[in-house]
Amino acid sequence: MSSPVILALDTKDLSQAESWIKSSNEFIDHYKVGLEFFLRNGVDGIRKLRTVADFELFLDLKLYDIPNTVKGAVESVAELKPKFLTVHASGGSKMITAAKDALPNGSITAVTVLTSFSEEGFSALGQSQNIEETSKNWAKLALAAGATSLVCSPFEVATLRDLSNSAILITPGVRVPGDDLGDQVRVMSPKEAISAGANFVVIGRSITQLWDGNGKAMQKKIELILNSLA
Repeated sequence: MSSPVILALDTKDLSQAESWIKSSNEFIDHYKVGLEFFLRNGVDGIRKLRTVADFELFLDLKLYDIPNTVKGAVESVAELKPKFLTVHASGGSKMITAAKDALPNGSITAVTVLTSFSEEGFSALGQSQNIEETSKNWAKLALAAGATSLVCSPFEVATLRDLSNSAILITPGVRVPGDDLGDQVRVMSPKEAISAGANFVVIGRSITQLWDGNGKAMQKKIELILNSLA
């Protein structure tokens, strides 16, 4: 059975990411690779990670550009066979459809409102609707355009689940009680997010900051999280 935890490999260092995979692969089968790693190590870096263990790739590039440019960008990484590839839902239906057409064997994952936004910060952008309504509208558009998965904060999961039973909902902004919130604002526990309707929760620093050279502390934290979801 697939673990509902996606471990975020938020590091620039290839050897560090490899160590995290080796230490967690017993419990984790999905890993998120984002801009921090990808811009330093590129396609070859991800290929090297896949020599460490067999895993599902959540390639979190949050693409946002005109449709033709996004199409070309997706084509450039399609050989990596990402299970999930993120684009910004706010890029619009044509952009999302272009991405979907360029990745026929993967899931285009539309990112709604970033979990680092508060209502006040979001409103300051000139948005007339609140985060929940905006996320709902962007999600509807993205699903109609061909996205099959969505990223949202735990606070929007239930609303987006009402839109679709089949869409895969991926939730960052989760923290185990007692953890440092970092730059996240809209946060719940992993159990709360899954109970609200998320299929996966993305967790990074809460686990990887415990790296002690042999992975024992990381493994204990992962087991604690998974037990809380049982």
